[in-house]
Amino acid sequence: MRRTKTCLIAAVAITIGTSGSAQGPGAAPPANGAREAFLRLIDRPRVPLSPEVEAVPGAPSVVREHFAFSAQEGERVPGVLLKARDGTSRRPVVILLHGTGGSKSDPQIVKLSEALVARGFIAVAIDGRYHGERARPGARSTEYLAAILQAYRRPGAHPFLYDTVWDVMRLVDYLETRPDVDAARIGVMGISKGGMETYLAAAADPRIAVAVPVIGVQSFRWALDHDAWQSRVGTFQAAVDAAAADAGVKAVDAAFVRRFYDRLVPGIAAEFDAPAMLPLVAPRPLLAINSDADARTPVEGVKEAAAAAERAYGAAGARDRFVLHIQPKTGHAFGEPAQQAALDWFVRWLKP
Repeated sequence: MRRTKTCLIAAVAITIGTSGSAQGPGAAPPANGAREAFLRLIDRPRVPLSPEVEAVPGAPSVVREHFAFSAQEGERVPGVLLKARDGTSRRPVVILLHGTGGSKSDPQIVKLSEALVARGFIAVAIDGRYHGERARPGARSTEYLAAILQAYRRPGAHPFLYDTVWDVMRLVDYLETRPDVDAARIGVMGISKGGMETYLAAAADPRIAVAVPVIGVQSFRWALDHDAWQSRVGTFQAAVDAAAADAGVKAVDAAFVRRFYDRLVPGIAAEFDAPAMLPLVAPRPLLAINSDADARTPVEGVKEAAAAAERAYGAAGARDRFVLHIQPKTGHAFGEPAQQAALDWFVRWLKP
């Protein structure tokens, strides 16, 4: 790989309202302390990015690059970048995050990347931890589940959601060093697990100018309180069952799941739940795409989170910058109309 220059970036500023096409019009609502607390929780020693970039053969009109950078000691993040081969110096970027068991090479991620490039964006997709290039060949989700169980047994790492949020923040650090990127116009869109990581990253990092979490916004607390947690837990059921066996729990219930979350992703059902974190994205444009029949993101919990976001956007004088798009008669899926709505949202606010 061709090695590019190394850049060590300082900690993310925790103020909203820096220059850029997607920031104004009003001041952000008063901070509730959640961002600062979340950043303290996920913080870890920064290492040099040490980026590597390699050109990959592709269509004559599109530049395709494979890149990697260091997010922390021992963690290299691989990604793919696509852009038009037109000589334009700086363009807006959209980062794409996959779901559980997926990768940056998922057909839907590839399709969205190509659609973004056709609309004038740079598209970037990375592998989450224990996925894609960051898992052993043939391991599928076994390494991911093992990491989740290990994090429950020895709290400290956060392989579910929080570690990837850190990776996204370091990816923004890397993108800021590239001469083809307009760092004031960086967007993020993620699907399912990636959708959760999207709204958490946008809440934590004001450098993310536009966010589109897809079938990811939810209230973990609402699901636990209303016995609607089973589908979400099902995405890492084997790890939860093993943890329950460790604890001598014969039947997994909401009380045990709450304790499991408290060790794996502290605060996810409390101070870092979506009703607390979505408001921190204001006044930056936020399109939340969910479904009316998705057991993994129960719609009543979604509405609770959306109501909190609406209040924050109203206080910021930016009501038009938050939209909750509910896909009708749809489960845990990202349909074509919603995909078009997401692409239009990025065009509207990042102005390629």
